[in-house]
Amino acid sequence: MSKDKKQAAAQGQQEEVKETPAPQGTAEEIKSETEAEEVKTEAPKAEETKSEEPKAEDPKPDPTAEYAALNDKYLRLCAEYDNFRKRSQKEKDSLYADIKAETLKKFLPVYDNLVRALDQSTEDEAYRRGVEMIMTQFNTTMEKLGVTEIESLGQKFDPAFHNAVMHVEDAEKGENEIVEVFQKGFLMGDKVIRFAMVKVAN
Repeated sequence: MSKDKKQAAAQGQQEEVKETPAPQGTAEEIKSETEAEEVKTEAPKAEETKSEEPKAEDPKPDPTAEYAALNDKYLRLCAEYDNFRKRSQKEKDSLYADIKAETLKKFLPVYDNLVRALDQSTEDEAYRRGVEMIMTQFNTTMEKLGVTEIESLGQKFDPAFHNAVMHVEDAEKGENEIVEVFQKGFLMGDKVIRFAMVKVAN
């Protein structure tokens, strides 16, 4: 081999050596870097092992607690239904009473006319007897429907039952005493169908 060729081969070897530089730093630093790389390569393996571990099973529900919750829900539902039923029945009864009172109130002018007819003097006894029989039948029917007359004449005035349209001073009468009834009042149970129209003394 010629001298020039030997020099060229020597230079090529030096360049190859330069391309792979030796690790820099002390022996301890090089060792620590090597260990760190080994830890990095082993970390995924540890994660894979951890993921393969069986998951803990969910705790089973307690049958006693579940039964108690369902029973409580059932009792609440029954109570709510019972309250609804009572409230509905009360509203129904109230509505029926109001309609009944309004209907009976429409018949009171007939009663007033019968009273006026009886107050008129007549020589026809058969006619008078017939009107009295109609009045008796009317009063019986009203009593069966729970309607009663409000006592007024001689009683103390009560704004809950009486409607005073006149006032008079009379030393012989008591204070707020009703001395005359212009129109009779009626009750259906405790409900006033019509207030009594009266004259009050003192």
